[in-house]
Amino acid sequence: MTSAPRTWVVGEVVEAATMNAEIRDQFNSFFGAWTLWTPTWIADGGTNPTLGNGTLVGRYMKVGRTVDWVMQLNWGSTTAAGGGGASENWMFTLPATPATGFSFRIASFDALDSSASLHYGGRGLYSTVNGGVVRSLISDRADTTTIWDSVAPFVWAAGDVLYGSGRYEAAS
Repeated sequence: MTSAPRTWVVGEVVEAATMNAEIRDQFNSFFGAWTLWTPTWIADGGTNPTLGNGTLVGRYMKVGRTVDWVMQLNWGSTTAAGGGGASENWMFTLPATPATGFSFRIASFDALDSSASLHYGGRGLYSTVNGGVVRSLISDRADTTTIWDSVAPFVWAAGDVLYGSGRYEAAS
């Protein structure tokens, strides 16, 4: 709920409702529940991925212009990674438009290969394209620059999970 502070006038009689709206409610918004949001999953080459019977959910908290977010993609048996290129360069939309000049900062990602019980750490880059996305997911390992797609960091299948989280400055 945080919004621009009110301009007070000398000699103004302040009523309880005004104080509650300007101070109490603003302060309480720092401790409020996160807002649900559904990221859109797209690719910038070839065919977009399809969720099928998988799930993609997110939550975020916006305080002022600072946005904290988390998302989770649960791969279903009919989820498809997209196609048409060696590296699909997956992108996930953000809950609020990022500030201009914000591209190329890092968001965190984790991938769980459920069949092998293996966990992969990764990162993605923020971008202002398409109203704001996080894209170009790659491994945290310095010796690889392979973009995560249908076959990296593993061949995705039902039960696999992709987690993402980050913080960025919103445009407004």
